[in-house]
Amino acid sequence: MATSKVLAGAQVVLPTGIVPGGRVLVSDDGRITGSPPANAETIDLTGHWLVPGFVDIHNHGGGGASFTSGTAEDILHGVHTHRLHGTTTTVASTVTGEMDVLAQRAGLLSELAEQGDIAGVHFEGPFISPCRKGAHSEALLRDPDPADVRKLIDAARGQARMVTLATELPGGLDSVRLLAEHGVIAAIGHTDATYEQTKAAIDAGATVATHLYNAMPGLGHRAPGPIAALLEDERITVELINDGTHLHPASFELAFHHAGADRVALITDAMDAAGFGDGTYHLGPLEVEVKDGVARLAEGGSIAGSTLTLDRAFKRSVTVDGLPVEDVVAAISANPAKLLGMYDRIGSLEPGKDADIVVLDAEFDLKGVLRKGEWVIEP
Repeated sequence: MATSKVLAGAQVVLPTGIVPGGRVLVSDDGRITGSPPANAETIDLTGHWLVPGFVDIHNHGGGGASFTSGTAEDILHGVHTHRLHGTTTTVASTVTGEMDVLAQRAGLLSELAEQGDIAGVHFEGPFISPCRKGAHSEALLRDPDPADVRKLIDAARGQARMVTLATELPGGLDSVRLLAEHGVIAAIGHTDATYEQTKAAIDAGATVATHLYNAMPGLGHRAPGPIAALLEDERITVELINDGTHLHPASFELAFHHAGADRVALITDAMDAAGFGDGTYHLGPLEVEVKDGVARLAEGGSIAGSTLTLDRAFKRSVTVDGLPVEDVVAAISANPAKLLGMYDRIGSLEPGKDADIVVLDAEFDLKGVLRKGEWVIEP
């Protein structure tokens, strides 16, 4: 059971702006409250920042544990690893596999979502382009037949949050419409689509760009491709992996400034090695070598997810890219919470919401994590 707390003296980032020397009141039911709770412990956080807990909508694992193949205990270990880095809400992402295997995995993940351990399931593959497969097994790819897409949605028992598709493939637009009808995010990614095909998918109901730039054609001056279509359309939220490996800083900044802070979701696309270390891992059936924190397929050398944690993405966005703190908070907390339909509970520091709070020092290094009013890391 959480105890009531007053977090005082920090710079508090609210939806309305930054409050210097502010305070956040936490009640013993694990929620932010607007009035001083009885018998509260006051914690002096002068010189620190208070920001909402991070929300990761694209994450395959961490701490040596895989969301794509591990046991329930493994998954919980991976989730806890990311909580230690400020991610208080995690959507578990799968990778391409046999349909029956993915349906079975969806069943396990949905149980954890029903318990509140994760925020749902993201299916990345198998409905993606062999031309842009990245770290997915080409032998297991298939066209996005709506019947197959429906099979995975049903297997997730109401916990499917997002499906990444190459919407130019046969059945792609019908699958986008199906997902929209069922309240599941249709994300355009691992795609070889043209500009025009991408616009058609957005009109059909797609609302997210899966790790923009990565696993899609580059921006061309005569063939602008999916990147231009995704960046220019206000209906699209673009995922960005800000680890310094997936994107050149200029590409990151171009996307952030063109889309605007309200249309970016910072993600990790993390795999098992996040928060764990270099070595040999597996992403689905494919072997991955992690060296100096960069994950690549052992065969072919394609980037295979990341070892990123969202505290590092936050710090890099502010200190390297020079983004305003409130814009980074929008991209790492509020926007993904809104995409998930959970902004009434998480994503900002407002009374009535879960007390999911990250404490950062003046250099934006993580010093504390509060989840539903209980310390994961006590500052």
